[in-house]
Amino acid sequence: MTGALLTGLVFGGCGGETPASSGTPSPSATAPEPAAPPAQRAPLNHSVPTKIAIPRIGVSAPVGAIGLRPDGRVEEPPLSRPNLTGWYKEGVTPGEVGPSVLLGHVDARGRPAVFARLKELKPGDRIQVKRQDGTTATFAVERSQRVAKNAFPHGQVFGAALDHASLRLVTCGGAFDPASGHYKDNVIVYARLLGT
Repeated sequence: MTGALLTGLVFGGCGGETPASSGTPSPSATAPEPAAPPAQRAPLNHSVPTKIAIPRIGVSAPVGAIGLRPDGRVEEPPLSRPNLTGWYKEGVTPGEVGPSVLLGHVDARGRPAVFARLKELKPGDRIQVKRQDGTTATFAVERSQRVAKNAFPHGQVFGAALDHASLRLVTCGGAFDPASGHYKDNVIVYARLLGT
């Protein structure tokens, strides 16, 4: 994947016309120190993800494939299916070497969506991704960050050169802009494969 293409890879939507709540966003937009990496685990073969579970925040959701829109931006799961997450199919599948990216809305038409509580994840929390081949890849959260959409770390999320299997979860966060109907920031969770 070229660097030029990576500049367009950003998740812009994340919600409907009104925010899910009027709560004040977290004042910290910086990522905490990453937890010590777990022992290296053998990566898995290619297999499309079908479901994601994050017990810590009550997520149990189907996964569908998403790609790129004609303008070069990443597609979004439809707002009509707020519990659906989208796997970026131009990247690796969860468990393969490299960054696998799953995206989900924080809200949809004023109601909480699949990744409404993503910002609550802490280092060590588990993420389980069921795959088409019957295996479940289990990841441990390493860190999370909130960044302005105009400073989205495209290369770090979508194109990082890694020697291990990793997972990135992306949604929206920060302040809601009524004029655009979107949030101003993205929340990104970075996780590393523990095993199956």
